[in-house]
Amino acid sequence: MHLTVVLTTLTFLIGSFGMAWGISNLQSAAIADEFRSHETRVLRFEGSPPAAAKRVIDSAAARNLSDCDTHAQRVLLLLEIPLAEAALRSGTVQEFDRHLQSIQHRSERVLTCVPRDSLAWLILFGVETMHGRINSHAFDLLEASYETSPNEAWVALRRATIATPVLLSAPERTRRKILDEFGNLIDRGFEEIPARAYLAAPASARKLLQSRVEELDSRRQESFANMVQKLRS
Repeated sequence: MHLTVVLTTLTFLIGSFGMAWGISNLQSAAIADEFRSHETRVLRFEGSPPAAAKRVIDSAAARNLSDCDTHAQRVLLLLEIPLAEAALRSGTVQEFDRHLQSIQHRSERVLTCVPRDSLAWLILFGVETMHGRINSHAFDLLEASYETSPNEAWVALRRATIATPVLLSAPERTRRKILDEFGNLIDRGFEEIPARAYLAAPASARKLLQSRVEELDSRRQESFANMVQKLRS
């Protein structure tokens, strides 16, 4: 997969609402409670300082967390993604691979406790695409994410961004879900992230995405077109 697509996948796995969140020095004894109390904010931020993320991930308390403390494990997953992105940008391939392996293993452990964790399924799909494995197994992971969280906007926004670059490789059933979710997000007033995904998509995929947009009412079509134009300018 092309470098820019990989970075797009990483960026939007982290978040998509543009809300910054600074990570303070967490006390080891209270770190699990801090993870839970900050989970909502973490799920909404666009990025976090790699050094701060590394301090949290490398802490003894984080290493000793139960795999079934899914709230805290979810935060750790999202915190490690910026580290993988930083490694990729700096060209340190071994570090990038190490982080991807850690993200994959953590996601798999979460799913042993909570098989219906849609974010974990989505992250595993993202890991497969980052490795260039765009195959039936990868799309099975994406399908599992759809099945376990069909209507949650915070998951759908990430899913739309990650799935759009591989729209043309998806089986017909999965392709229909990608297109439907893309249109549904716009119809619900979430224009910015679909617009960014649209602009990042190959020209041939844009035609399919545009056909889905044209199924919406004229007000939503205009709103989406305005957002695309704004992001282009």
